[in-house]
Order: sequence, then C-alpha cells, then structure tokens
Amino acid sequence: MVEFKLDPNIRVLVVDDSDTMRIIIISALKKLGLTKIKEAFNGKKALAILEEDDGNFDLIISDWNMPGMQGIDLLREIRSHEEYKDLHFLMVTAEKTMTHVVQAVKMGVSDFLPKPFTSEMLESKIQKIFKSK
Repeated sequence: MVEFKLDPNIRVLVVDDSDTMRIIIISALKKLGLTKIKEAFNGKKALAILEEDDGNFDLIISDWNMPGMQGIDLLREIRSHEEYKDLHFLMVTAEKTMTHVVQAVKMGVSDFLPKPFTSEMLESKIQKIFKSK
C-alpha cells in the first residue's frame, strides 16, 4: 500500500487563544512539511485573515473555546459564505459532549481533534481530511 503524502503547499490557518497551543500545532505542521501557515488568536482575527488573503486557505485548525469568537461561531460564519463552503475545518477541543459534536457536524466540521493530542494524532486527522478530498 502506498503511503499518503501531504501536499507541502497546503495553506493552513491555526486559530487558538493559547500561544502555547498555536506553537505546538505549528511545530507539528512544520514537521509534516507544511510551511504555509498563518495564525490567529480568536475567530474574529481568523475571519480578518481569511478576508485579507481572499480565503486562500485549504485548512483551518481551530480551538473550540476562545474569547471574542469561539471556534463553533467561526465555523458557523465560514459555512455561511459560499466561497468558504469547501474549506476544511478541524476543530480542536476538550469538549466531548454529544451536543457539541452534533452541533459542529451539522455545521459542516471536517473532523475533531480531542485535547490532549499528539502530533501523530494531528497528522492522522489531516491525512484523513485530505485523503477524502
């Protein structure tokens, strides 16, 4: 079986209010060979970056719980725009209630990454998202 290789040109927007979590995620992405990465500290800043870059991203990795605009609200806003409807969205969360999962699935989340996670788990989720593309 041929191993799936991520395209190094994948453009990623990492959204988390924790500097430490953004550093961990970005470091893991770089180990996967991904270098086209931008970051935001909440959903409002992420939307501003999306607009500045004309939505020129392939994947958003977002925390659920953030001040200003939570990840679920960012997902809702993104899915309300036709030009972002195919943008992959990986929700990173410690939330494990079925209500949260159902809510995000109904809004079109691509996948979930539960906290705490390893870089291998992150890689597996990203590969799953892009294999199904």
